[in-house]
Amino acid sequence: MTPPLALREALADLVETAAAAGVPAERAREEGARLAAAVAESSPGAPQAWLAEVDGADLADFFTAASAGRRWRTGPTDLLRTLAGGPHAVGYAEALAAVVRAGAALGTPGPHVAPRAAATAAAQLAAASVPAGVTPASTLVTGPVLPDEVSAAADRSARTADVLRRLDEAQAGLTALRPGLPEPAVPSVDTILTALGRGGAPAATEAPATGGASAAGEQQPAGETAAEPAAAEDAEQERSLPELLAELDGLVGLARVKAEVRRQVELLRVEKLRVEAGLTRPTLTRHLVFVGNPGTGKTTVARLVSGIYRALGLLSTGHLVEVDRSELVAGYLGQTAIKTAELLETAVGGVLFVDEAYALTQSSTGAPDSYGQEAVNTLVKEMEDHRDDLVVIVAGYPVPMAEFVAANPGLRSRFSTTIHFEDYSDVELAEIFALMADAADFTPTAETLDRVVEICSVQPRDATFGNARFVRNLLDAAIARHAWRLRDVEQPTIEELRTLLPEDLVAGDEEAGDVDPVVVTAQPAPETRTDPIAPEEDV
Repeated sequence: MTPPLALREALADLVETAAAAGVPAERAREEGARLAAAVAESSPGAPQAWLAEVDGADLADFFTAASAGRRWRTGPTDLLRTLAGGPHAVGYAEALAAVVRAGAALGTPGPHVAPRAAATAAAQLAAASVPAGVTPASTLVTGPVLPDEVSAAADRSARTADVLRRLDEAQAGLTALRPGLPEPAVPSVDTILTALGRGGAPAATEAPATGGASAAGEQQPAGETAAEPAAAEDAEQERSLPELLAELDGLVGLARVKAEVRRQVELLRVEKLRVEAGLTRPTLTRHLVFVGNPGTGKTTVARLVSGIYRALGLLSTGHLVEVDRSELVAGYLGQTAIKTAELLETAVGGVLFVDEAYALTQSSTGAPDSYGQEAVNTLVKEMEDHRDDLVVIVAGYPVPMAEFVAANPGLRSRFSTTIHFEDYSDVELAEIFALMADAADFTPTAETLDRVVEICSVQPRDATFGNARFVRNLLDAAIARHAWRLRDVEQPTIEELRTLLPEDLVAGDEEAGDVDPVVVTAQPAPETRTDPIAPEEDV
């Protein structure tokens, strides 16, 4: 397999290609750095590796860049969009693909990173050949084609194919086994469920389930939130307050969060009763700040809060609109206010959830961000104009969020309640693992859950720890190893197809070339506990 370029080298090539196209070097480098961060953001150790390659100052730079670059995972970058259809578009797209591949190698990538990188690179390469608004038929050459042009086109096609081939090689991931052994065909979860006669797989990439079927922590990577189906949204809006509170109580852990949400519910319920009784309305703010590390359930709780506020009669629809900086900030000063106001109009009647809100006021250079400040000023104005039918929840890491709220008097006066989402305990993470596995029709043994606790206990609990996202990656790797373990069993039983064993959680000798999100050596399993996943008492 051809090794990827280091990110620093890939960015240098991108800048050189951009210069040939007349694009400012700094803009191209910043775009490439953001794209690499967006691809690598869920890999353990990626933030530190990225900072070393781009000479960044602190972790906030990485997460700000990742937030800004997420939209390019499914479409062309801003600079590529301007070059599309021109003579430099393919070269610039290929340079971006090399940056994507370098970003995918940062840190300790999990099995989901290579497919994400391949899709991101393909999006850039596909956008390079046809300008926006032009159909393929209109790009046909009507005049004579010179031999040199044919040769150049063939060369571009060959280089594009080579980029995609090398990205496909990067997907070897969990199947990169010892030389000389045949490469196994690792089945997908859908394939395994089909064999079980259960049809397609449930949405295992969503948040972990609670004791029932509801979510208990963000599972999709920051910035990859899919729109809720209309029917599901309508069902959410029709749910009663007791149903919503019961789902809140059913979430794994989060005792402090549950207590604070219930306190807010009672506060707002009594306020409503006072108004109905003709008493003076207290000056309470409904807007909230959620702070905590990734994967701690912030988005899940925000969705429940929107339904709770509707059930209390405080919001007309109770729908949730999830955004980040890229969806609020436009490309030019003056346009951001319009873009932000239009988006806020879609949230009136419900809750606007702004993930990594501190990115609005933090630029990658440390200088004041006039674009983000314009969005913040518009946000404050719209919060006041729609104060009776709009709730805003801003979320992010504790320190950057405190700075974000303190930096603007309008924000400081409107966000008086901060809810802290603490990291899950090792036992809680094991419970989330069990619930995720059950949703995918797998059954971990008690010894397997003990091993999950052991693995979680040795993970560094810094700002890069993914909590429920870490467990999601752990389960993905276990499912792949489970399939490899059954490679010689021609007709496995239903129990064998479902059961996850402790050895499925750690890399064995056969995976010398494997990239794994959990760096743990195989050790004897501890004694089985009688209650391996007992959650904290609900509040």
